[in-house]
This record gives sequence, structure tokens and C-alpha cells, in this order.
Amino acid sequence: MAAGPLTKVSDIVVPEIFTPYVQQLTEEKARLVQSGVLARDPFLDNLLAGGGLTFNVPSFRDLDNEEENVSTDDVADIIGLTDAAVGGVFSGIAAGTTLTDSVPKKIETDTEIAVRLSRNNSWSQARLARALAGADPLSAIAGRVGFYWARRLQAAFIAMMQGVSKDNGVNDSGDYANDIVGAGFVDGVTNFSAEAFLDATLTMGDSMEDLVAVMVHSVVFNRMQKNNLIDFIPDAEGRVRIPTFLGREVIVDDGMPTGTSAVRGDGTAGVAGVYETWLFGSGAAALGTMAREDATEVERKASAGNGGGQDILHSRVEWTLHPAGHAYIGTPADGGPANAASTNNLNIATSWDRRRPERKQIKFARLVTRES
Repeated sequence: MAAGPLTKVSDIVVPEIFTPYVQQLTEEKARLVQSGVLARDPFLDNLLAGGGLTFNVPSFRDLDNEEENVSTDDVADIIGLTDAAVGGVFSGIAAGTTLTDSVPKKIETDTEIAVRLSRNNSWSQARLARALAGADPLSAIAGRVGFYWARRLQAAFIAMMQGVSKDNGVNDSGDYANDIVGAGFVDGVTNFSAEAFLDATLTMGDSMEDLVAVMVHSVVFNRMQKNNLIDFIPDAEGRVRIPTFLGREVIVDDGMPTGTSAVRGDGTAGVAGVYETWLFGSGAAALGTMAREDATEVERKASAGNGGGQDILHSRVEWTLHPAGHAYIGTPADGGPANAASTNNLNIATSWDRRRPERKQIKFARLVTRES
């Protein structure tokens, strides 16, 4: 049977249609977004649409837990205070009298800082050849690109939270973490357990129930299953069984830090057999996105393949990932920080600073275990 005509990337990819399709697909496939841990924020979208590599994100602190006033029927007011202050008498209030008016308090603010992430990748016709054989080549290509960016979004998120964890260990006494690694592996002592998990939630004090999702490596997830700690519930459409632990959704990702890439409670590196488990509240981090004018481009190289030609699909994203309550304090390169554990990048303590004064205002906790 003779082969049909070749469908080229440039024949089917219309950037104005393809770009929003891929962006929507990326968010649909990102478990972090679907769980509510990483919340899409229109405020950050608007910041990205402007210029700049970093953005100030104002936030209000909670009200101080000061003792309240006890009400009286004293009619003294602020006018009496003004008269008394100059040594006179007003409405029978003697100079120097202590007045009982309530003095309004002010609400404190913090300035958090978000950073732009400009990322891109490209794929040639050869790498997409099998996808183009499908009945719906546009969906096939978008599926590959959308899944790719969903994975990369999760990888950037993990790098960011590692940097935040390192900063917490170095500068905030490691109060996000319950570290049970010990001097060596002891089965039933250093590995994941419900007791250790609950102790990690306790770092949030009476706000522990704010933690609604758990992110684990597959090795830790396997341990949880062996200990019969996992329940499965159907998704809204009844198609997928979502794993849960103590009523919290479980996200399994082998990009989670392990071994020497893991972060101990004090911010230092782990050792072989060490794994991190992360607990999140809704909106623990915010996501901003922007569709660039050149977010999708198809390049036709007529000279490639000895004149046979080649299609190249270029895809570009603009993101900001912002851990609530923190500020990015590094000096980013022109395209923003990379995921690396090096100066000014996401995965390093010196890039981050906690700006909210109370531990329980940060909807994030960690359990650090030794599984082998």
C-alpha cells in the first residue's frame, strides 16, 4: 500500500490556537495544580505581563494576639487628651489624666518577592514523527508538549521548595521539618510511619489540619502501601483512583529529593537512603503564567536533510512560581533562575527568605526519613 502524503508540523500548528491549548493541557496534567497546592494567581499573571525579572508581592500579616480591651462607660475622648497635654482642663478632665479611649492598632504587612522563569525547548520533525502518524496529529503533538511542560513545572516547583527548605534549616531553626533519619537505618524507627507523619503535621501547631496534600517518592509510597496506609478514591469522573493518606491526596513523583539531594532538617544534605516527604496546604504556592507572542513557532529549515527539509517546533513559557510567605532574594540571570543548586538559582538557601513571622502561616511541612 502506498504511503499517504507527509503531514508536516507547519501544516497543522497554528500558534494562536496551539499555545493556549498547550497551556491549558499543562495545568490539567500537573497534579500540583489539580490538588490545589499550586494555585493559579491572576495577580501574578498581570505582573508577568509587565516588565522585570522580580516582582513585589505585598501580603498582610495576621492580627497580633494582643489582649483585648475591657469596655467601660467612661466618656473621655481624644479631644480631652489634646487639652490635657498642654496643661489645661477640658470638660472637667484634669491635665495628666489617663484616658480610656481605645487606641486603634495597625495591621502589619510583608513584602514577598516572586521571580520570572523564562523557559523554552524545541523538537524537530523526526522526534514527532510517530505522533504525526496519529488520527489527530494536532492533539498528539499538543499532548507531548503539554505533558512535557507539566513535568517541567513540577521539576521547577521541587527545586524551589528544596531551596526554601534549605533556607528554613539554615535561618529558621528547621521548624518546617520532622527529621527522623538518625545515625543509620533502623526498620520501624527511621522509615515512614503514621506517627512520624503526624509529628510532621505538628510543626504547624493547631493549624495542622490546613495540610491537605502529601508529595512523596515512589519508594516512600511503596512503604506506605506495605503498611496499609493508603486509601484510593475515584476522581470526579470516576476514571482515576486518587491515592489518599489520612484524608489527604497523595502525589507520587520520583523527582522528589533523595540521598545526597535530600535536605535534612538543619538544611544540610542527606545521605544514601534518605527521602523527603512534603505536606502542603491549599495555596501553599502560587503560579503565574503568560502566553508570549512567540510562545509557539514553527521553523522550516529547507536545507536540512540534504535539501529534504526539516520542521522544528519551538515552545516557550513564562512562569512565576511563588512559595507563599517567602521572598526570592537572589540576583537572577536574564531568563530567571534555573533549577540548579547553585548561586542565584532555585535550589539554594541564599535565594530565599521567609517573610511571615509565624511558622503556622507557612502551609508547608516536611518529613525526612531513612528508608534503607
